[in-house]
Amino acid sequence: MANKSKPKPKPTQHSVYLYIPNIIGYIRILLNCYAFAICFSSKRLFSALYFLSFVCDAVDGWCARKFNQSSTFGAVLDMVTDRISTACLLVILSQVYRPSLVFLSLLALDIASHWLQMYSSFLAGKASHKDVKDSSNWLFKLYYGNRMFMGYCCVACEVLYIALFLISNNHTEDLMDVVVTTLKEGSPLSILVGISLFGCSVKQVINIIQMKTAADACVLYDTEKKQKP
Repeated sequence: MANKSKPKPKPTQHSVYLYIPNIIGYIRILLNCYAFAICFSSKRLFSALYFLSFVCDAVDGWCARKFNQSSTFGAVLDMVTDRISTACLLVILSQVYRPSLVFLSLLALDIASHWLQMYSSFLAGKASHKDVKDSSNWLFKLYYGNRMFMGYCCVACEVLYIALFLISNNHTEDLMDVVVTTLKEGSPLSILVGISLFGCSVKQVINIIQMKTAADACVLYDTEKKQKP
């Protein structure tokens, strides 16, 4: 008689909290808390810790796939950590550079576009906000469909923000002057800023597309709901 394989134990509430990728998520939160606590007293250490937390974002995703530990809680934890850490850095940059409205606008766009995308995906019954196969915009589909392109845009944003924070000298810097001066230097830093600036610009265009697409999906849901008898 053939031996029957034992059924795999179902995950419990506590076991999901202790998934490897979720533990990495908790570590990311601690890294960010300490990083922002010392951001003005030790810029380089802050930048290293912040970027390490950002790298861990890719690591927890790999662990989730490797160990089959993907979870809704983990996905939400991941996105909330990303949004809050980026938002905090943008707030700091808004206090360092003028006009501060540039960074506050980027913060609002980032949160609004991702919130609308998450909610519209929920209304459509999708398992992930990255499921954009039904979108008609090629750039939007390329972003979520090509992991390398998405990674470049995300890394470019974070690297640009960190670089701007590192090269700031006081709390009244003119953003345009600093960027132009840095690009004209012809140094490795200027090349890094230039590459990051392009990727970050593409990311903001995608955020606008995402916000508009998600808003249209919400409006369509309302329209179809009212048309039902």
